[in-house]
Amino acid sequence: MQSKDLLMALESLEREKNIKREDTIKTIEDALISALRKHLGKTSLLSAKINPEEGTIEAYQTLLVTDNVTNPETEITLEEAKVFDSKAKLGKEITRVLNVEDFSRIAAQIAKQVLIQKVRGIERDNLYKEFKPREGEVVTGLVRRFSDRDIIVDLGKAEAILPYCEQIRKERYAHGSRVKAIITKVLSQNDFIEVQDDPVMGRYKSAAFKMDKGQRGPYIMLSRTSPELLKELMKVEIPELADGIIEIKGIFRDAGFRAKVVVKSNDNKVDPIGTCVGMRGIRIRAVTNELSGEKIDLINYSDDIATTIANALSPAKVLFVKILSMENKQALVIVPDDQLAIAVGRDWQNIKLASKVSGWELEVKSETQKNQEGQQNAQQMQDSLSDIEGIGPKLAELLVKAGFTTAEKLASLTSEHLSTLQGVGPKTAEKIIEGAKKYLAQKQEAVGQETEEQDGQPQEVIDDDNQENK
Repeated sequence: MQSKDLLMALESLEREKNIKREDTIKTIEDALISALRKHLGKTSLLSAKINPEEGTIEAYQTLLVTDNVTNPETEITLEEAKVFDSKAKLGKEITRVLNVEDFSRIAAQIAKQVLIQKVRGIERDNLYKEFKPREGEVVTGLVRRFSDRDIIVDLGKAEAILPYCEQIRKERYAHGSRVKAIITKVLSQNDFIEVQDDPVMGRYKSAAFKMDKGQRGPYIMLSRTSPELLKELMKVEIPELADGIIEIKGIFRDAGFRAKVVVKSNDNKVDPIGTCVGMRGIRIRAVTNELSGEKIDLINYSDDIATTIANALSPAKVLFVKILSMENKQALVIVPDDQLAIAVGRDWQNIKLASKVSGWELEVKSETQKNQEGQQNAQQMQDSLSDIEGIGPKLAELLVKAGFTTAEKLASLTSEHLSTLQGVGPKTAEKIIEGAKKYLAQKQEAVGQETEEQDGQPQEVIDDDNQENK
């Protein structure tokens, strides 16, 4: 072997594949030892040394000098040892120089296979180290091929996977087309082994192994549906976001269709929504075009939950928000009649995203629906009060409008209090109160009689043992 050729080969591997010269030399030495061991025995004590400066390769076998040779792979007689070392003595070890010419071809083949494996391993490690810190970075690649419904994207140095679950539903990709996506995960094969019972990792694992069953990583996972992709695209178009003047408090997406972005200004002089929209909408339109026309609703951040809910239903206009339960986080939203369809959205899309923004369970009704519901409830209360002795339909309507909607409320009043209503005198007030008390007493008595009847009914006792005979 020429020393110049060997040095050039070592330098080339170190420069192009980032394999250190010492590692390559060690690999070749190990390959030579492996080739020699197949001929001299598995237990032979062998060593090899390569001198890249001189281009020489030497191999040695260590043997123990003994009278009785039981293992010819590690022992030698004194007579045979004298041939290799004139100073050999019993009980001492000698080092025998081996002829490697016959094994150089075998060693070269083994070294080549080992080096190929090592190169691939180092390339995998280098790609992992290069792309792992780039998680969360937006990259652009070309569609290289398809694996079932998953897409393999060429990023130049490496191939990445855009799983079907991370693709925008209405998008269709052609071979060679440009794809802009965000790197969500960079995974090694060990990452799939270590993580159990994770549905997201399960989807990634399925996509990765379908791409190339022989590949051992790294697996670069992309996403077009991640909220972080929208955030990074907005940072590119809106410098105030990158500078921290405007802050994104939350992003909620139905990828490819609609997104709601909650923004907050850290400068009182800067309007967060106007800044994000840009002159004539040029800023937000650039982001929308990159996401296949996805509509983006910008929402001004507020600490007040009612304001947040009203803003979250944008672009619908809200008349008012009624908190139904703070504990269960339930609210009723009333909108104008012509805004009901907008507030709900196609397939309930807008109200679903608004619920995610606010974290509340929302019910949306139009103004007409609310009025009709109120009229129905008022009529039911009037009908209920009309059953009380001394209360007619007109008087029932008057009492309901005044807030006296139940017999219990009327029975708890005094005639002086009730007579303050216009059209109700002291005598009428007393009559109403007495009628309410009488109505409640009759109601209670009817409940008591029903209970007694139920308690007095004979109960049929069935003997399980004789049930079939009966």
